[in-house]
Amino acid sequence: MAHGKKYRASVEKRNPMETYPLEKAVELVKEMAYAKFDETVEVSMKLNIKSKHTIRDVMALPHLFGKEKQILVFAKGDKAEEARKAGAAFVGDSDLIEKIKGGWLDFDIAVATPDMMKDVGKLGQILGRRGLMPNPKTQTVTFNVKEALDELKKGRVEYRADKGGVVHLAVAKLSMGKEQITANAAAFIQEVVRKRPSDLKGDYVQSIVLSSTMGPGVRLSPKDKAFVA
Repeated sequence: MAHGKKYRASVEKRNPMETYPLEKAVELVKEMAYAKFDETVEVSMKLNIKSKHTIRDVMALPHLFGKEKQILVFAKGDKAEEARKAGAAFVGDSDLIEKIKGGWLDFDIAVATPDMMKDVGKLGQILGRRGLMPNPKTQTVTFNVKEALDELKKGRVEYRADKGGVVHLAVAKLSMGKEQITANAAAFIQEVVRKRPSDLKGDYVQSIVLSSTMGPGVRLSPKDKAFVA
């Protein structure tokens, strides 16, 4: 893949074969940025896991970033009213299901009460491939609607390892302070490290890369003690 002059000049500021401490990596990512928009900072981790291992969970990053998420709640009766009072952008049951079947998807997160899942499950092909299907594992299928919405508004995010064993997450915006970016990146890496399968032999984390939307990646050391929470 051919890169422009700005990218090539940016690459020269870091050694691609060297691994850096997180704070230095954040400094380099900021220094190498050249885009005219506020780039997103992302952490990518390559894990040594087998197909039987599931690395998937939710967490709240220490520092919020990005626009407020539009949360949709599938609920009826009192739980629907609870969702409205808690600040859900969209609340409904069969009406929302039909609207989504018609192609409407103007929301970022979907939450459902357990009694709604029989009907919401019919949207599996639509919501599933977009990562929007409510799931008990991500605490988005629950009768504790207010608690779920409060957590999601605090910036709770979901992460998962793909079939290749790679897990990645947007952790900050480049305009944020170095300390905030470092804290968010460290929290995510520590969280994934904690999810090491108990039956796994050998190294769990094979590589960690910090990068911005347009900039080159900076390698971190998987053995850095700072990542052991």
